[in-house]
Amino acid sequence: MAQRAIRHVCVIDPVPRTRIMGIVNLTEDSFSDGGRYLDPGKAIEHARRLVAEGADAIDLGPASSHPDAARVEPDEEIRRLRPVVEQLLAAGVPVSIDSFRAETQRFGLERGVAWLNDIQGFPDPEHWPRLAQSDCQLVVMHSIQRRGKALRSTSDPETIVAEVCGFLEQRVAELATAGIARARIVVDPGMGFFLGRAPEASLAVLRAIPALRQKLGLPVLVSVSRKSFLQRLAGRDVSTVGAATLAAESLVAWRGVDWIRTHEVRALRDALTVVEALRPEPPPAAGAADRR
Repeated sequence: MAQRAIRHVCVIDPVPRTRIMGIVNLTEDSFSDGGRYLDPGKAIEHARRLVAEGADAIDLGPASSHPDAARVEPDEEIRRLRPVVEQLLAAGVPVSIDSFRAETQRFGLERGVAWLNDIQGFPDPEHWPRLAQSDCQLVVMHSIQRRGKALRSTSDPETIVAEVCGFLEQRVAELATAGIARARIVVDPGMGFFLGRAPEASLAVLRAIPALRQKLGLPVLVSVSRKSFLQRLAGRDVSTVGAATLAAESLVAWRGVDWIRTHEVRALRDALTVVEALRPEPPPAAGAADRR
């Protein structure tokens, strides 16, 4: 897919402070922690712990999206979310809901969550007016599947970056036309099986993060935490892939990603402290010397 010229590019900070979105899965079958936080009390306790460790927002997942995940109906997603969302919002925690179900997203909007995170990238035009009437942030994610959970599909690492750019450009333009301000949008290129079963596809996109960020003129979120492509690269399983995860997260933070979604908030916060201390200051804006 050829890359098209991107219009109306906004100016964004060339070297942002990377923020952290902590993951809390309210699921039976998430690939790394399924069943651990299905109990609302345990989920609330874990979310509060992640905030204390430095998370800027908490991403609540009521259904898993890995290839072997079971289907979860919207009413069950809402049942899992309700007590956790209510407690966290009452405590002033910025809450994100990770669901592509319109009914679940509507529940989040009615409760006043800070974020909606959609692995399908908000594909349904009939839902856009409701999104436009809200003020929450939207994580617009790319996936090669387009609809539903991840699959074990093949993709071409040589063309995947252009595909990601093309999809995100078109979807952001559609949302903007529907009245959703660009300032509310954060883009997520997808990782792991959302880009294809080969690790090379995820690596190609990670290398292209600075270019993607500048081409789209929007903040970028990356979620590589415990992903299978890192397990394959490092020769580790999900329980021992933490070091590989932190290496990838630190690199994308150095290269200017705005948000990182992770399971291990404490380790990432420590790493970001070092990254931000060592990273050079951004160059002066063009023409700055002429204004002195």
